[in-house]
Amino acid sequence: MKGARGVVGVALALIAGLWGDAARAGCDGLAEPCQISTGSYHISLPDDAQKPVPVVMFLHGYGGSGAGTMKNRPMVEALLARGYAVIAPDATRRRNGNRSWVFYPGWEGRDEAAFLRDVMADAGDRFGVSLQNTVLAGFSAGAFMVNYLACEAPDDFAAYAPVSGGFWRPQPERCVAPIRLFHTHGWSDRTVPLEGRYLGDKQFQQGDIYAGLELWRQTNGCDGHAPDRSWQDGEFLRRRWDCGVGGDIQFTLFSGGHTLPKGWADQMLNWFEAG
Repeated sequence: MKGARGVVGVALALIAGLWGDAARAGCDGLAEPCQISTGSYHISLPDDAQKPVPVVMFLHGYGGSGAGTMKNRPMVEALLARGYAVIAPDATRRRNGNRSWVFYPGWEGRDEAAFLRDVMADAGDRFGVSLQNTVLAGFSAGAFMVNYLACEAPDDFAAYAPVSGGFWRPQPERCVAPIRLFHTHGWSDRTVPLEGRYLGDKQFQQGDIYAGLELWRQTNGCDGHAPDRSWQDGEFLRRRWDCGVGGDIQFTLFSGGHTLPKGWADQMLNWFEAG
């Protein structure tokens, strides 16, 4: 889609970076991020980690950065406390200077799937992180990237955990293979509404989150639409579909808006480790 990159800043003004600059980031304690030929990433390792170290890779939102991800200390420290390395890659800069991911089919730019594979390979060589016990998570624009990568390259990570993002329209007609998916979304999100919305003078359209879940049920080979289990956990409303060989889907709604809910890191890891 020629010219799409030039309007990403307008089209994704909805997806502001969540956390700003980092208080603690870099290449495992160093001031600067880890550099590879295709980009850069930040990493923090748990104390006394047993190698290979399991990984949560978290993709920032539009206008954010890997350093900004690392500033979300409640999330990062919760993941580290569970023994996971936290990897926060940097998206490339758009023409307006803001960073975002090249997730939409037809956009020109970096091959993000190849970049994330490069990041994992480099982190494995440098820091001894696991290449199998891995979760790819992301917020907003990062969550859109998570969904598209899960659809196109499901074997790149063991599980996928998008927050506040799904597909854009037209959404993919099919995805490659069953996955493990932990999707979290705010009931009152107006930036990425559950029903989707138009962007950039209707040049782009966010997809309906429920339509995206239907695609994932089809991909995982679910026999029907009704969940296998529905329950309430405090403020969280949860649905789960246990279908697909090695696949499952959990959808969590919370009462807030366009944000990462408190306690998300432990909830996500409880699900991941129980699978």
